[in-house]
Amino acid sequence: MAMIECENLVKIYKTKDIEVMALQGLDLIVEEGEFMAMIGKSGSGKSTLMNLLGGLDSPTAGKLTVDGIDMTKMTRKSLIGYKRKTVGFVWQNNARNMLPYLSAEENIMLPMNFSGTRKKREKARELLEMVGLSARRKNRLDQLSGGEQQRVAIAIALANDPRLLLADEPTGAVDTKTSDMIFDLFRELNRTTGLTIVTVTHDRRLSGKVDRVVNIRDGKTSSEFIRNISYARELEALQHAADVERSERTHTEMLVLDRAGRLQLPAEYISELKLSVPGRVLADIENERIVLKKEKENGKTDE
Repeated sequence: MAMIECENLVKIYKTKDIEVMALQGLDLIVEEGEFMAMIGKSGSGKSTLMNLLGGLDSPTAGKLTVDGIDMTKMTRKSLIGYKRKTVGFVWQNNARNMLPYLSAEENIMLPMNFSGTRKKREKARELLEMVGLSARRKNRLDQLSGGEQQRVAIAIALANDPRLLLADEPTGAVDTKTSDMIFDLFRELNRTTGLTIVTVTHDRRLSGKVDRVVNIRDGKTSSEFIRNISYARELEALQHAADVERSERTHTEMLVLDRAGRLQLPAEYISELKLSVPGRVLADIENERIVLKKEKENGKTDE
């Protein structure tokens, strides 16, 4: 069963004088147990989608189901239960995950108070050990480094055994070494527990650590990068060919065809071919391939 299903998903934000269409008919399926990253420019709709998945906002139109739950029909009561049991959220800003006057251990225990979890302290210590911070359990927020705070935030998100973990730019405020550590932790959690993880990242280097990368553009999925070799094989290959770009060796890029038969060309393709946008191109079928040809000024076409 798919963990996430988005079909023609639309989100419109309205103010008194303006209407902004953040998602414009987005289609996306995330399988149970998948580790997926979303990339895209600012304003492309990534964070809007994460807010919808987290139950922090509601869709304007379209279909959205998470773990079999129809998010368009959620009542206030069922939404509270969803946030407590189904989804865990890791923010870029640690202050949204932790209370500064509580210790790391107490912060992890806090969400358990609302779900009736037994042996809260024992479980909090297990989670701290999982993220490598057993020795820091009594420390408060101001006594932890940025990377340590983010690892505590991950433990808090896991406190109620969610089915889905959402991480919105979880490495945006930490250094490269800590970023690698956080993504390696995500991968280990995904591998050992089968937890479905969806993260937003601006760092294409980090996106190479996941199974699938979805490129969001103008409120739609425009392309995907699918892993074609295992991460273990990739690490082995890095020892022998460190100068080769990871994304070129490990992932294959695919354009996404929506239900109306439309696709979005990557911006670099449009730039390299000097295509006019908006404009016209000729599509033809040649030897089981779809070939796009741009129109020249004289009305002829150029492949």
